[in-house]
Amino acid sequence: MRRLCAIVPLLLCLSTRATRAANQIDVLRSLEFSENIKGVSVEGGLCTQRKDGSQADLAYRIEQKIQLSAPTKQLFPGKENHLFLQNTHATVCDVYSDQLFAFLTIDSTFPKDFSLMTTVKAKRNSHSFLLSLYDEEGIQQLGLEIGRSPTFLYSDHNWQPAPEIYPLFKKINLADGKWHRIAYSVEAKSVTLYLDCKKVQTLELIRGDRPVVSTDGVIVFGTRLLDEEVFEGEIQQLLLVDDPKAAADYCQDYIPDCDRPLPYSTLTLNPKIMTR
Repeated sequence: MRRLCAIVPLLLCLSTRATRAANQIDVLRSLEFSENIKGVSVEGGLCTQRKDGSQADLAYRIEQKIQLSAPTKQLFPGKENHLFLQNTHATVCDVYSDQLFAFLTIDSTFPKDFSLMTTVKAKRNSHSFLLSLYDEEGIQQLGLEIGRSPTFLYSDHNWQPAPEIYPLFKKINLADGKWHRIAYSVEAKSVTLYLDCKKVQTLELIRGDRPVVSTDGVIVFGTRLLDEEVFEGEIQQLLLVDDPKAAADYCQDYIPDCDRPLPYSTLTLNPKIMTR
């Protein structure tokens, strides 16, 4: 009977891991990014060697102007069920209760508050959008700009904010030919930029109280529709996490400094399930 008690916290832990993993989207994996794409190769990433003696970080080098696109639903496929523990104070007898566990349905829509994080080394003096998301009418709703004084492009279902008041991070250069860990946190009506583990600035994001970003359109890597500029450089990771607090911990939980091991295998370029 005591052994059954031990099962309860174990299942709770597994449930927590499953839920958190579902809220973390590896954009490169979702777009089926690989060295098999013409103009893409695998090279060393942010760290040439880590303190634990592991091999160098790996990253994708993009040497030709390429762009990848996919239906946004490919990243947000629909509803998912997750087993969770209804009663965290369960006793041994409760293990046999039909009310102990239940299924929680999570609607995989675009999150209201989120973190958008990447580790890149853009071609010096270049300017492009690393990631763009469009609705079903071809209107851009999200854009991750790489260059000097980058704009954080965001537009909800009511087209807020207007383009002239998009958050603009002045005196920042994300395309200086060096590796950068870039993390944006979107929460309520503000967006915060963390650059190389330091908080840079928080700007106002004038959007509705219940903003909606459509997942019925397409997502584009490396450029914007009709743009001539295409991302060139190297990219180690690109994540969208349903947690605005993740951006502040990007250098702790996702791409740590070189004196710490990576929380994922360099052979896959994909992060493991992580508990926070």
